[in-house]
Amino acid sequence: MLPNYCKQVDTMTELKHHTVRANGIRQHFIEVGQGAPVVLLHGFPFTSYTWRHQLPVLAKQYRVIAPDLRGYGETDKPVGGYDKRNMAKDLRELMRVLGIKKVALVGHDRGARVATRFAKDHAEAVDRLVVMDNVPTRIIARDFDFAKMAKTYWLFLFHLKLDLPEVLITGREEQWLRHLFSEWCYNPHAISGKDFETYVTAYRNPGAVRGCLADYRASAEDLAQDVADASTKIACPTFSIWGADFDGVGKSFDMPAVWAEMAENLRTFAVPQCGHVPQEEQPAMTTELLLDFLAGWAG
Repeated sequence: MLPNYCKQVDTMTELKHHTVRANGIRQHFIEVGQGAPVVLLHGFPFTSYTWRHQLPVLAKQYRVIAPDLRGYGETDKPVGGYDKRNMAKDLRELMRVLGIKKVALVGHDRGARVATRFAKDHAEAVDRLVVMDNVPTRIIARDFDFAKMAKTYWLFLFHLKLDLPEVLITGREEQWLRHLFSEWCYNPHAISGKDFETYVTAYRNPGAVRGCLADYRASAEDLAQDVADASTKIACPTFSIWGADFDGVGKSFDMPAVWAEMAENLRTFAVPQCGHVPQEEQPAMTTELLLDFLAGWAG
């Protein structure tokens, strides 16, 4: 069952759920508002539901589209196709179906990896880019550190193992997600109640655990793609946002330096009292940051 967002939306707008076929799969997305298109890409282990706080506010000025990525939510979960070049193509083909030529693009976590690849492969189709709490795959591999890996990046290795993670997670989705959210958030209870249950329900659906793990199992392909064009910087204005209090990103990497390697025109901001999920932990501040960066985007 699709989550009901509509009661959170201004009476002048209404969140609409759509499913279309693009790049060979059925893609589910939420759409709301009118104006210049803004696309929001969620990360792991989230779905388009993660943008529930931003959608009604951004929709007052923009046409906002929040897809479920390949393998997640209500979008198809095929066996393959999870390298970030193909997942970026998922978005490019979705845009073609919707008649959209250029977007402002926001990505969190795994969605930021898709958004980064999109900005390199389809530079003509992105006006500006926001990457949230993400260290690019190439830089994680280059700066591999056992202490960091044991503390927060253990799941990169765990998810690569075939079959065993599915066996250990299936039937224990609630414990799995509670561990992740409590470990990642500045306030361990930031994602709780109905919101937490919405994610638990999503991962009890057939193929949901396998789909999100397949995203990680494409890491070798993702790394090869990133290394191949490492010298090519993202040309469009780029805004890197991260939680100041997350061990895996803000506390472990020099984020302005990391993203200065990636983008020519860069803005950065560390969200205070925030872990890995700014859009959920500090929703009002995150929304204001997005609105400020999007100002002037007219489509």
